[in-house]
Amino acid sequence: MSESAEGTGARVFAESYGKNVFSLKTMRDYLSDKAYKSLRATIEKRELLDQGIADEVADAMKTWAVSHGATHFTHWFLPLTGTTAEKHDSFISPDHEGGVMLKFSGKELVQGEPDASSFPSGGLRATFEARGYTGWDPTSPAFIKKSGDGATLCIPSVFCGYHGEALDKKTPLLRSIEVLTKQVRRLGKLFGMDMEGKQVYAALGPEQEYFLIDKEMYCERLDLLQTGRTLFGRRPAKHQQMEDHYFGAIKNRVLVFMDELDRELWKLGIPAKTRHNEVCPAQFEIAPVFEEQNLAVDHNMTVMETLSEVADRHGFACLLHEKPFAGVNGSGKHNNWSICVSGDKNWLTPGDTPHDNAKFLTIICALMKAVDTYAPMLRASVACAGNDHRLGANEAPPAIMSIFLGSQLTDIINQLEQGGARSSKSAGVVEIGISSLPKLPRDVTDRNRTSPLAFTGNKFEFRAVGSSQSCAGSNVVMNTIVADALNDISRELESAVSCGKDFNETLQKVLRDIVKKHKRILFDGDNYTDDWKREAEKRGLPNLATTPESFAAIENDEATISMFERHKVLSREEFKARMEVYKGAYERTIHIEANCALTMAKTMIAPLAVEYQADLADSIFSVNEVDKDIPQKAVRTLLKDICVETERILSAISDLEEVLNSGRSCEEIISAMKVLRKPVDMLESILPHEIWPLPSYAEMMFIM
Repeated sequence: MSESAEGTGARVFAESYGKNVFSLKTMRDYLSDKAYKSLRATIEKRELLDQGIADEVADAMKTWAVSHGATHFTHWFLPLTGTTAEKHDSFISPDHEGGVMLKFSGKELVQGEPDASSFPSGGLRATFEARGYTGWDPTSPAFIKKSGDGATLCIPSVFCGYHGEALDKKTPLLRSIEVLTKQVRRLGKLFGMDMEGKQVYAALGPEQEYFLIDKEMYCERLDLLQTGRTLFGRRPAKHQQMEDHYFGAIKNRVLVFMDELDRELWKLGIPAKTRHNEVCPAQFEIAPVFEEQNLAVDHNMTVMETLSEVADRHGFACLLHEKPFAGVNGSGKHNNWSICVSGDKNWLTPGDTPHDNAKFLTIICALMKAVDTYAPMLRASVACAGNDHRLGANEAPPAIMSIFLGSQLTDIINQLEQGGARSSKSAGVVEIGISSLPKLPRDVTDRNRTSPLAFTGNKFEFRAVGSSQSCAGSNVVMNTIVADALNDISRELESAVSCGKDFNETLQKVLRDIVKKHKRILFDGDNYTDDWKREAEKRGLPNLATTPESFAAIENDEATISMFERHKVLSREEFKARMEVYKGAYERTIHIEANCALTMAKTMIAPLAVEYQADLADSIFSVNEVDKDIPQKAVRTLLKDICVETERILSAISDLEEVLNSGRSCEEIISAMKVLRKPVDMLESILPHEIWPLPSYAEMMFIM
């Protein structure tokens, strides 16, 4: 490519990036200087919104949106369903002269009343209390969503009830970010930092895994259509065991899809950075550049929507379920979490000075304390029916919460426990004491892909989040439990300093006590092994393998509920309501899957098996009529095998129906579904391919 052509391409790319976002850069062209500065302060410094500029901002936003073809606006929010929601209103208003004018007021921008009475609330509001409100979140920029020749202005918003109770995922996230910010500022001041005017925020980089299969095959699978995963299907002879798909050359049809996906995301200001083949055939990953956490969560929800929309245009179906195919790799959403302060380095980056390293180790110890203390809550934050199939299998971390630090950091933590870090494995001998910690290189650890929470250089990668889940829930927990740990640390330091004690000596004691009490949460080995399960049990670490187990561990746990109440992230009522919503969603998912499996087995699989065994019996009879001496032993064995498996299917259908109709537990329903699946999958290996009613795993994974 010539320099001029390359320059043109770069210019076109730069001009298109963020073109569908009402960003700060765009606002400058549409707002007065006063309104722009006021809104910028609200966005960057979290200052209270000046209601006096609302009308000007709304009119500017409308003018910009209409110039991009928008006819409607919507408050775009994140209800407890785990998806996004929107109710569209047009900009038009009658002019009382037989025509219309375009209007959008500050009141309409700041607050909406979508009713939204059918969204789950977990009892936070009664059926007759339908009123719900959406409120503009100015910290996440409005954007344009294109739809054919039309467009809609989407305004990221919170969603709450009449009395202010949170009915969404964004409100607690924003609360948790504020709590973490408050505690980081507090700790920074203790370290002698000038925190005035500094922007403090949690950063997030969510890696999104997904599958692509041909749309026609997807439409032939009732289980995928209704549940997102295959309830039946045999693993093919070749799947991921050759490890040749991972980071392999991307097929042209997929690459064309990825090209459009990136361009659509870039227009929305979403910094999509990497794309590649994942482990399993037909599995892929997209990852963005790190962003402020609230924005990153909104962007990830948009990524999931855009994945499905672009896939459809290319004849694909995008599968975001955690385990669409049994026996092979599932899909997660690696939640890369860190703490940043403007004008300072990421606080999870090992420093160049003892002072920086003291801050770094304080955050490490705070995380140890937080995860060990609230491990059941962290596990519950990623609990859902889909993730139960994924956790602990094929590259997904297990349900046992633990932290991987790597050999160098673990060595320093061990030294800290003994009285002070004296040396680093890569930096040589140093003086004793927190004020003289060894200089740490950036990459102080390898990656441990089996660990639920791994330190990977300048962030903690929480690998247990499911691919279909919103990142909001897990980050509400991460932010709040770390803030709680920092609160305890800062309180102890403040008390000691106020009594005239030395800060560094006190800090060393505080961190040493944390390590002694919570080092059981550290594990650098293979999290998949049975040895680790036994070791974790010895350490007293909870192993909450299923969603019901994880919910049962926290729903009445007073320490956890009080922690959320204390920091005003979730009230007791909001916490309980979420438990009800998520438990209900889990139970409904299991019942939907069971009923779908019954429908497929009764109407597609069993009739086909009965028909084929009749055809085979007729064939045996016809051959016997011609010549009884013609050998048919193998054919008779085949008929017997088909009859046996068919009988097992019919028996399993009856058992599953009985379990469902008698109101038995989800665990028993899942067990009955597994019993039904086994003979169905066996039958798939016996019956002729051309009559099998479902696209096979091999076809879905390899034909694109």
